Amino acid sequence: MPRRDLTWIPRLLGAATAAYGAAVAAKPDVLLSPTKLSGGGRTPSAGTTLLARAVGGRDLASGLAMALAPAGTPLKAAIAVRVGADIVDLVVLGSQLPDRDAREKATMVAAGWGALCALSLLAADPPRRGLLGRA
Repeated sequence: MPRRDLTWIPRLLGAATAAYGAAVAAKPDVLLSPTKLSGGGRTPSAGTTLLARAVGGRDLASGLAMALAPAGTPLKAAIAVRVGADIVDLVVLGSQLPDRDAREKATMVAAGWGALCALSLLAADPPRRGLLGRA
């Protein structure tokens, strides 16, 4: 029995990641405010803003890779890169943010998004062809 094409799942997650990355790159406060690196009267340093833009660029690139990579091994590689980035976020933001509440929230977001992306590996293969060459 042919398998349905489920690659829309990791592609949707990739598009969402890319949109978030573009938003952070354009407006770093999208990342800095929830992590409490800005807001509450604090102005982020130029270095903090630069780092947020770099994270946004990373997320934009990894999200576009998930959204556009061919099904199979290339899509799985793009997903693995995204999951790796989420693991790094989980470790770094979860241990280094100056506010405990922000650390906990960042950990939950990174773990949740990383888990969703990791699960999407199950949908990354192209559909198998049936006996007559139809999907």
